[in-house]
Amino acid sequence: MEVAVNGKLTDADYQRFVPEFEGLAKQHGKIRILFEMTRFHGWDTKAAWDDFKFGVKHYHDIACLAVVGEKKWQQWMAAFCKPFTTAQVRYFDDAEIEKARAWLEAGAADAGKTNSTEAR
Repeated sequence: MEVAVNGKLTDADYQRFVPEFEGLAKQHGKIRILFEMTRFHGWDTKAAWDDFKFGVKHYHDIACLAVVGEKKWQQWMAAFCKPFTTAQVRYFDDAEIEKARAWLEAGAADAGKTNSTEAR
């Protein structure tokens, strides 16, 4: 699953994303996600709460998470989310989006090992 975000995430964004994610998880089991943050400015208050609830509910439903960003705080965010998921998490610079896709496609070869966040 690829999720591209820009601007500021809202509650309406989560109302579209969550049912799609849940449908895919029900159909396929654990999901691999590419989360691309281009010109991303964060969450509004309701969306931040939605994100927290999503993380708690789907703690075990994500196999691998490739975070693709363009700012240092986005790399930090990838490291910060590690304790809140059982997923293998890796950060990629926006110029390395194809590398992120290849990592996910390979099933994050080391997915099942300890979480890691790596800047590339």
